[in-house]
Amino acid sequence: MNENAIPSGFHYVGNCIRPPSEAHSILLQATLGCSHSKCTFCGAYKDKKFAIKDRKYLESDLEFARHYCQRQDRVFVMDGDAFIMPMKHWKWLLGEIREKLPWVKRTTCYANLKSIMLKSDEDLAYLFEYGLKAVFLGLESGHAQVRKDIRKGGTPEELIHHCQRLRKSGIKLVSIVLLGLGQIDLSMEHARETGRALSAIDPEAVSALSLMPLPNTPLGQAYERGEYKIPDPLGIIRELRELVGHTNLSRGSFRSVHASNYLPIDAKFPRDKEAVLALLDQALAGDINLKPEWMRGL
Repeated sequence: MNENAIPSGFHYVGNCIRPPSEAHSILLQATLGCSHSKCTFCGAYKDKKFAIKDRKYLESDLEFARHYCQRQDRVFVMDGDAFIMPMKHWKWLLGEIREKLPWVKRTTCYANLKSIMLKSDEDLAYLFEYGLKAVFLGLESGHAQVRKDIRKGGTPEELIHHCQRLRKSGIKLVSIVLLGLGQIDLSMEHARETGRALSAIDPEAVSALSLMPLPNTPLGQAYERGEYKIPDPLGIIRELRELVGHTNLSRGSFRSVHASNYLPIDAKFPRDKEAVLALLDQALAGDINLKPEWMRGL
């Protein structure tokens, strides 16, 4: 191989965001930004407008990975909801991954409700068969009014139905929920309804994060004006306990290990559910120290 033929490296635009579990994955940026980009709490993709990247960049990235990433057996497709790509793009990309990176065991990406709704049952089955093994979904809340307030899109009923369709295809689902979105008034209702939605969907994994208002978002600006009331640390723990109490998984993980959380939990449900509730009760009683504010982050 001559020097001019050596790939120069991956082509990335703007901030690149991936789940903690994908830290050692090959990161392919197939889309830019988020196709929804309306959530009032999210400032993740303010630096770019949604677009599907030209294949020439992905061809170069795949060629680089073919030569230099043979120890990494996972691919994470970015950006915010790469699942939104039309099937012709997914079929091409999954085919290229199979051909050029045959050692890769699974491909994953972020998804949103709209992107799942746009895929037929046949589409979902195809994606699973050809390598897309899991998606990460920002469920955020199962409460109708909270979802409307944060401009998440879709009703809880639509969320449950289409996530069930996704799971029936074989694609694993990691559901991300956000504590604090119900403010103080709807805190417990937000937790209960979110637990109800999770129980109906029965995902393979749940990841709970705690709301941190960002100044470049409508929610963050409302918080700075004193118009958005987030529960205090113990209030968030009460909300987490309510969420855990109303979440019934047939078999799955429940985690709150993100840096935004006041208390880390890494459990398997249903086995560890009662132990988690007991731990949260200890925290509410003051027997366990919570993470101080200065240690929290995104």
